[in-house]
Amino acid sequence: MNDQPRSRPRNSDGKGGGKPYRRPKKDPVRILAFEALRAVDERDAYANLVLPPLLRKAREGGNFDGRDAALATELVYGTLRRQGTYDAIIAACIDRPLREVDPPVLDVLALGAHQLLGTRIPSHAAVSASVELARVVLGDGRARFVNAVLRKIAAQDLDGWLEKVAPPYDDDAEDHLAIVHSHPRWVVSALWDALGGGRAGIEDLLEADNERPEVTLVARPGRSTTDELMDALGEEGALPGRWSPYAVRMAEGGEPGALEAVKDGRAGVQDEGSQLVAVALANAPIEGRDERWLDGCAGPGGKAALLAALAAGRGAALLASEKQPHRARLVERALAGNPGPYQVIAADGTRPPWREGSFDRVLMDVPCSGLGALRRRPEARWRRRPEDLEGFAPLQRGLLREALSAVRVGGVVGYATCSPHLAETRIVVEDVLKGRGGAPVEAEWIDVRPLMPGVAGLGEGPDVQLWPHLHGTDAMYLALLRRTA
Repeated sequence: MNDQPRSRPRNSDGKGGGKPYRRPKKDPVRILAFEALRAVDERDAYANLVLPPLLRKAREGGNFDGRDAALATELVYGTLRRQGTYDAIIAACIDRPLREVDPPVLDVLALGAHQLLGTRIPSHAAVSASVELARVVLGDGRARFVNAVLRKIAAQDLDGWLEKVAPPYDDDAEDHLAIVHSHPRWVVSALWDALGGGRAGIEDLLEADNERPEVTLVARPGRSTTDELMDALGEEGALPGRWSPYAVRMAEGGEPGALEAVKDGRAGVQDEGSQLVAVALANAPIEGRDERWLDGCAGPGGKAALLAALAAGRGAALLASEKQPHRARLVERALAGNPGPYQVIAADGTRPPWREGSFDRVLMDVPCSGLGALRRRPEARWRRRPEDLEGFAPLQRGLLREALSAVRVGGVVGYATCSPHLAETRIVVEDVLKGRGGAPVEAEWIDVRPLMPGVAGLGEGPDVQLWPHLHGTDAMYLALLRRTA
């Protein structure tokens, strides 16, 4: 768009006269939020990777403070989390199919809808700021379209719109939940199958997916302590972890990277569910030697760093393997400074370089749909398709088979996913143990529940599924298997 004023004031019919041309007001917060949404849409980027460098650049440029960063973050994540709801509302306000609206226009409309329906920003300010954003990034013509649509949206609150655009629960429960809670219908169905139960549980889960997750730190044992982190954050800056003995929860708005323990790699940012997976594997009972541990899908390194610290405390060594070289470098960075012996390699876990029966403990946190981390990566729900699971299935089974081959008889394998989808969790384990698609594997289930002491709501076992609404964690799944022959 040309920001220069026209040489002669003109009205809308192009003739002289009328109101003089006014430059659009450039709002750095909303422009940054728009740029982040465009990167997510155009480059399939993730907001948690795109947003930090944009915020850092804005701060370095001056005139962008902590309140600005907080607002920009809320606009980006809130818009992405509620995209399905806002799309349904926008569709009810226009006279063409949504797919015929240019994506940048939809992004501005969704940002405006979130300000109107999902924040406390006054309606007139939300519309005005969104129209000014449209003038800057889209041009005056499309800004008029944005203005017209947002004024229609502003006529009702969120509850009013949901009553209008979502079918009644009794007519179509899954479609109702999909629109009200902004999840694709197939994801609602899959989560409901995995969770079981009635309406209350699935609504609680979907609502939890749309909440901002806490920042949780891990004090890597032998290198840092929770007391050190609590002291560094102060009484108002942190809370103890709910379940993990190594967890500290940060107060909203804290900067984990500012802590010395995090800078030094003695502590890190790690979801409490991820911590519980590593701790449960480390504490699973085995007979005989306990000297060699393997993390077979180690990137980006959070679980590997905790496992390495736990192994070092017992005189054991960790081998961290990651297929992608750039992710293997992230693992090296996460493990740097660990006092015990460890090694990081770039290797394919389905064609491993190690010998059969080499390890006493093996973690295989397999690639998956990521449906368990929708709080942190809300855009993933709109990118995934049911057919994606078919692509993951052979890889997940292959990695679990190789993990059971890599562990010695009497050793323990942890199969983990950040997904609660049954096709990625228990079904994978049962297929491998029963030899579906390959030779049967001689292994027995270990009950995980006693290895997560104090954690309620873990089901009937022997495997466990964590949930955001029940445990405040990502929806991590863990099965523990002991090789018997």
